[in-house]
Amino acid sequence: MSKVINLFRQITNIPRCSKNHQPFIDFMRAFSSKNDYECYVDDFYNILCKKAQSKATLVLQSHYDIVCLEDNTIPQIIEEDGFLKAKDSTLGADNGIGCAMMMALMQEQQDCEFLFTSDEEIGLIGANNLQLELQSSYMLNLDSEALGEICIGCAGGIDIFASMAKSSTIANIHNKELYEISIDNLAGGHSGVDIDKNIPNAIKLLAQSIKECGAIVLDINGGQRINSIPKSAKAIVVCDQPPQKTHENMNISKIDTSAQHYTPINQNIIDFIYSFANGVRGYNKELKVVQSSINLAIIQTNIDEVKLSLSARSMNNDDLALLARETVSHLQSFGFQTSTNGKYPAWNPHVNDFTKEVLQIYKKHLPQAKLEAIHAGLECAIFKDKYPNILVASIGPNIYFPHSNNEKVEIDSIDTVYKIVQDIVAKIND
Repeated sequence: MSKVINLFRQITNIPRCSKNHQPFIDFMRAFSSKNDYECYVDDFYNILCKKAQSKATLVLQSHYDIVCLEDNTIPQIIEEDGFLKAKDSTLGADNGIGCAMMMALMQEQQDCEFLFTSDEEIGLIGANNLQLELQSSYMLNLDSEALGEICIGCAGGIDIFASMAKSSTIANIHNKELYEISIDNLAGGHSGVDIDKNIPNAIKLLAQSIKECGAIVLDINGGQRINSIPKSAKAIVVCDQPPQKTHENMNISKIDTSAQHYTPINQNIIDFIYSFANGVRGYNKELKVVQSSINLAIIQTNIDEVKLSLSARSMNNDDLALLARETVSHLQSFGFQTSTNGKYPAWNPHVNDFTKEVLQIYKKHLPQAKLEAIHAGLECAIFKDKYPNILVASIGPNIYFPHSNNEKVEIDSIDTVYKIVQDIVAKIND
């Protein structure tokens, strides 16, 4: 088994869900000391490892947090049919494989800067607030997920939040029946790179069933993370007739309890979800990638209000701003209170001497390699904004269905990419 995979297995045992920083920081401090590197940590839990008196011109960068659909998850790795997977959870190959490659290079005593960023999966928080100074002229990000593709551009994004108060309590004078509608075990996936794969959205399917039977909703919850396509949702409703399934994974059961009074959510919430155009909003023929998209990610019912969370993305900053304004206006027209957060810029594709060098090295291993842009947020965009003169490229192994319990990484592609990384480091350090 390769050194990279051994290291990946090792760090997978360390709690790395977003917002959980200290265990991995402690591990990297010990790992750095053992391999004769200095280890710096800033106030936002970013980690920078480098040699004393380093002359590095290349920084390798990965985020160390992982998406956990259930809090405090530590993935249990399974090897199957040439892939690494996890038992009933996300795997964390995004971006634990990148971290493992950087650690393998540290074991080889390479004079590079190694930047491990925090909380990428919940808004690129570490990269946005980086306090550690970089000296390198080149950056190789290891957070891409397709063998043979060298990413030189990515989408920007913004998170949109909406809330609406519940309605007043009313008497059940018509003796309406109570039902539970639930849907689970959908494919889920990354709301950027998977948004064009026609993956069902559990919240949309739930709203369709509710709307089409004229039900009144008492409680509704769905979705796991703001950057994931929701794979499950559940609602309690009252209605005159049984709701109908809108997907084979939907379950509908009558609740054998009568309610004399109930407090419904505002019908406008279901009307908005039912009418909302979720998914791809435009396609970029030149880049051969989704141009703009939006995903309804989470719905939560609290004591007195209902909250929605949506994630918008675009390959163009002006298009992103327009999509955000349109969505906010649409929400407000239904009576929602709105706010936005977590904005990060698009990384405009740029072919330069570094990307050409990476492509040339890559083609020695895979002649079909090519430069690409992806419809997902990479920290590269933020680093280009912070360091306008740094030259950036991003590569990675084949990772499928990140941010879902179906996440898997192809073992052979890990070894291939690591050889390419070694060659890039050797060329830059020559």
